[in-house]
Amino acid sequence: MAKPKTKRFYETAAAAPSDDGWAVLLDGRMLKTPGKLPLITQSENHARLIAAEWDAQEDIIRPHLMPVTRLYNVALERTPENREGLIAEVRKYAATDLLCYRADFPRALNAKQAQNWDKWLDWARGLGIDLQTGEGVMAITQDESALEAVAKMAAQFDDLDLTLLAHLNAVYGSAILALAVMKGALGAEAAYTLSRLDFDFQLEHWGDDEEARELDELTRTEIIALSRLI
Repeated sequence: MAKPKTKRFYETAAAAPSDDGWAVLLDGRMLKTPGKLPLITQSENHARLIAAEWDAQEDIIRPHLMPVTRLYNVALERTPENREGLIAEVRKYAATDLLCYRADFPRALNAKQAQNWDKWLDWARGLGIDLQTGEGVMAITQDESALEAVAKMAAQFDDLDLTLLAHLNAVYGSAILALAVMKGALGAEAAYTLSRLDFDFQLEHWGDDEEARELDELTRTEIIALSRLI
C-alpha cells in the first residue's frame, strides 16, 4: 500500500537561534526529526539550507526533494548509536573501491580510467592509504593497513560529517572519492562525475538511456545540495 502523501501544513519556514544552536521553525514551531528529536544544528548556514528546503515545498511535502533535511534526520537519530557501523561501511567500500577496478576492454576506457582516477589514488597514498589496482572483475585483496587507515580517518569525523561521508561513499562507490570531498581536495559534483566515468563512456559509445540519464541528474542535484554542508 502506498504511503499517504503529506500536505503542506505551514505557511513559513525560517532559521532561528536556539539555546543549543540553530533551529528551523515552521510557523514559529520548532521542526523535529521523525523520531521527535529537535532538529538543531550548530551552523546558521545549515539551518538556512534546511529551512529553504521546507520553504520550497508546494502543496505536497516531497521528502526526496529535501536531501539536507533527510541527512540531518539520520545524523541526529541513527548515527550516534551506529558510528562503528558507518566506519565499517566506509572501510568495506575501500576494500572494493571503484577506482581500483579497471576495464580490460576496451583499452580506451582503461586509459580514461587511468587518466582520471590515478591522481586520486596517489592523493590517498599521501594519507597512508595505499590501494592496489587490477583489470577485469577478479577481486583485489587490499592490504589491511590501507583499510585501517581509511577507518581511522572516517572515525575522526563528527556525527554529521560521518553520515555525509557514508552517503557519498555509497553514491560514488568509492571511499577515496568520498574522503577527498570531505577533506576539501575535490568538489562533490566533480567526484560524482569521476564516479560515473564508465556510465558516461557507455552512453557516448552505445547511445543515450533516457531513464538512466534522468536518475543520474536527480542524483547529481542531490549531491550538489548536500555538498553545501561541507
